[in-house]
Amino acid sequence: MEISSLIEPLFENFENPIVSMLAVSTVETIYMVFLSTVFSLLLGFPIGVLLVITKEGGIYEMKKFNTILGVIINALRSFPFIILMILLFPLSRFVVGSTIGATAAVVPLSIGAAPFVARIVEGALLEVDPGLVEASQSMGASNSKIIFKVMLPECYPTLVHGIVVTIISLIGYSAMAGAIGGGGLGDIAIRYGYQRFQGDIMLATIIILIIMVQVIQMIGDGLSKAMNKK
Repeated sequence: MEISSLIEPLFENFENPIVSMLAVSTVETIYMVFLSTVFSLLLGFPIGVLLVITKEGGIYEMKKFNTILGVIINALRSFPFIILMILLFPLSRFVVGSTIGATAAVVPLSIGAAPFVARIVEGALLEVDPGLVEASQSMGASNSKIIFKVMLPECYPTLVHGIVVTIISLIGYSAMAGAIGGGGLGDIAIRYGYQRFQGDIMLATIIILIIMVQVIQMIGDGLSKAMNKK
């Protein structure tokens, strides 16, 4: 069942139909961004860790594997999102049974963001002082302990910043998904703001998106500062 059919009854009693429509689209956008953030982290986080630990001098050095993995990630990052979404229509249909709607858009959103997450995680882990890793190895710590008890805790603030960047990027991607049936605020902006020349709706969607980005950035900055104080 599509998410819009579940949330539309919640806003059907609004006196202004435009407000109701914008409310439904906002919830759809939050739904898309939340799920795609979760899935992109699940996909991209372990890949980012692999990029670091398999590089030359890493704790699981595998040069050929690292090179191949890097090429694949760079190839996926090179695809414009709308083209990637079209290419992944068959996968969306297989996973959720449709290529239209917010739920269907989660599949390409997640896959499109995963390579960026991987590079963000890689960059954060590479900032960890190599001396800490060497000290842990000299004390007999296992590789898994070095990853989860030394490397990751050291870069939590940087990771939070990276996740915030990912979420904000996904908000932009979700708006683009509206151009080809993804739903959400992007769909409303295109169908009403652009195609029907209703500038007030276009302006409203832009304001909502700006507010969403500002709120997410503020939360991310707050979390990062709290982690830096520990």
